[in-house]
Amino acid sequence: MEFSQLRIFQAVAEEGSITRAAERLHRVPSNLSTRLKQLEEQMGVELFMRERQRLQLSPAGKVLLDYAARLFALHDEALSAVQGGVPCGKFTLGTMYSTAATHLPNLLAHYHRTYPAVNLHVQSAPSGELLEGLLTGRLDAALVDGPLELAGLDGIEYCEETLVLISDLDHPPITRARDVQGHEVFAFRQGCSYRARLEAWYASDRAAMGRVMEIESYQGMLACVVAGSGVALMPASMLASLPGHENVGVHPLKQPFASTTTWLMWRKGMTGANLNAWIELQQARRPLNAAVSTKLQATA
Repeated sequence: MEFSQLRIFQAVAEEGSITRAAERLHRVPSNLSTRLKQLEEQMGVELFMRERQRLQLSPAGKVLLDYAARLFALHDEALSAVQGGVPCGKFTLGTMYSTAATHLPNLLAHYHRTYPAVNLHVQSAPSGELLEGLLTGRLDAALVDGPLELAGLDGIEYCEETLVLISDLDHPPITRARDVQGHEVFAFRQGCSYRARLEAWYASDRAAMGRVMEIESYQGMLACVVAGSGVALMPASMLASLPGHENVGVHPLKQPFASTTTWLMWRKGMTGANLNAWIELQQARRPLNAAVSTKLQATA
């Protein structure tokens, strides 16, 4: 079993497709198929199952994926250690869509300029998927909705967000969930923490949430709200960055739903030179209050 085989295996597992994995790795699909077959023969197990034209991990594949992530992390840690703790190698950062669009670009550019030897990968997904990526070792760190207290994770605060509800431009003021009871809702898929907050907002007012239409982008949500009679929840900073934001009604929420905090999270004890460098740049960019920057206490 070689590291190159494990890299191919990991890419196919994450993409669910040999073709997409080949594009990501800049290799031909037939080469990946051959290397995967060799790996399965060496291990004596099937690593994938084909379901509806998508490759799904077998039970053995899921076990190997976890070990592969840990081996890659150990490899990068060893490389950093022998090079005197200099940031280098692969660093995979997960982020929510809104954070990637509004709060991350300047820091990403600064990190690239300061540490050119680091191969930085940024993956956007809902908070739930990002946390899963952290716990399985697929991500080195992630910017997620918080605060969070999960065993095995540490973190520091990254930024504050104000959440607003948007509706069609002519909708009367919305002060509570019952004002939009039964309205269609545009949101990300399950696993999105902002969707969970919106559901909690409805539940707190004992209001019936309308049919949820899952949208994969904030631009799509905005367009749907402009065109129809539904509502959506999004950070005010994200809304302000979107063309056409002036064509919707904006309704502030009351606490505890009006604001939220984005946290930078990582696996406990797995900082390393790349993540430490990111944390230093983040804190220099936006100094944090001592009470705010305290590490989360992991639950037992």
